[in-house]
Amino acid sequence: MVMKQGYFITGTDTNAGKTWATIALMRYFRRQGKTVAGMKPVAAGYSFPCPASERRDDRLKNEDALLIQENASLPIDYDLINPYAYQLPVSPHIAGIDNPVKMAKIVESFNVLKELAEIVLVEGAGGWFTPLNDSEDISDLAKALALPVILVVAIRLGCINHAKLTWQAIQNAGIPCAGWIAVCVDPDMLNRDENIRTIETALNAPLLGVLPYLASADFDLLAGRLAF
Repeated sequence: MVMKQGYFITGTDTNAGKTWATIALMRYFRRQGKTVAGMKPVAAGYSFPCPASERRDDRLKNEDALLIQENASLPIDYDLINPYAYQLPVSPHIAGIDNPVKMAKIVESFNVLKELAEIVLVEGAGGWFTPLNDSEDISDLAKALALPVILVVAIRLGCINHAKLTWQAIQNAGIPCAGWIAVCVDPDMLNRDENIRTIETALNAPLLGVLPYLASADFDLLAGRLAF
């Protein structure tokens, strides 16, 4: 089996809702009968030591990456999904000072996943310009994987500016944007619908769905709010 389509999921910032959007997309495509795999190449924070029975060296596993592994259509080795997991919740280039991200390793894992599933979703870390190492950032990763981007916009105060800036940066990088997803992260957001409509007008890309605020995840509900 060979990948027919892949997407790179980026966000307007840290905690924009990228993982929830990624899982919702995985379930959306699975409902359509597609085989789906996901990847979170770099994760900083929410990473913990493996159980002793699974441990190799000081290997960590990340909570978000485990969710992605759980929602794949087929069993996939964790190391393919998350080559770099760091314990500290800081920028990857700082968290990984003793084990810096190597782009070639991520591309190698991605190329294996491409042979396993029809749809492959790759979730970035932080925002579009989050540094991965001393010389490369998330935008470089998207370029290396040559995937169209889906932009996740956290709908909260300042979201219009963040969405427009990130959209412009994606355009400047020459990478196609398949669309954007609004994730309502603030239950008390004023004029939420007006903000979403303003962003929809500003971005020359389709709105793929509005994910409502939820205190806890319901990925089937969220998948039902998506439409390509």
